[in-house]
Amino acid sequence: MTKTVVMIQHSDEREDNRVAVHLRAHGYRVRRFRPDQGDVLPDTDAEIAGCVVFGGLYNVYDVEAHPFLRTEYAFIRRCLDADVPLLGICQGAQMIAWHLGAQVGPSEAGLHEFGYYELRPTPEAGDFLDRPIRVVQSHWHGFAIPDGAVRLASSDSFPNQAFRIGDKVFGLQFHAEVTPDGFRAMQARSAARYGLPGVQSEAEQNRLMAEHDGPQAEWFGVFLGRLFPAA
Repeated sequence: MTKTVVMIQHSDEREDNRVAVHLRAHGYRVRRFRPDQGDVLPDTDAEIAGCVVFGGLYNVYDVEAHPFLRTEYAFIRRCLDADVPLLGICQGAQMIAWHLGAQVGPSEAGLHEFGYYELRPTPEAGDFLDRPIRVVQSHWHGFAIPDGAVRLASSDSFPNQAFRIGDKVFGLQFHAEVTPDGFRAMQARSAARYGLPGVQSEAEQNRLMAEHDGPQAEWFGVFLGRLFPAA
């Protein structure tokens, strides 16, 4: 039986994002859901091999304004209880942290990250990251590390960039799944935050993208291979 990975999205993720490409290449069935547009999430059972919660523009604590977040939190809980691989990216990482009681919110200094920023391993990072790399960022909220989780990476503006719980649950503040074409689409969106504190110029982003996308893709491929090996 083909194993299924559920992808929870809050925007129209590109078909060529590195998570979807990796999963299909390694024998998984990918099922995409948009709870913010009324999609009903499946029950977790033996057929579901994992879940990836992608980014978005929703504040993870605004469950009164966005009731669909409650259904996503319930699904996250079921994944945690079922002990299947769970990956949160940007908003998704913030959701896992918030669900587990950690604080989530904007930078106290009012800083943003939009572009390619240096990610540095913590002493506890282990084989998650063994050297600094540049990764795609697009956020102004961050998360505290949940109780029982291990802090894995930091940047200059946001000290908590990644965490793990056990060996199957990871939260990443950054967007290593984004290809150059995907980032160019982000640059063109009206939500691009040029001119705000911490945001790189488009010229700097393009220069850094040309230099660092390859190492980012290589690192992320190794990470995904460990979390989602061949089905």
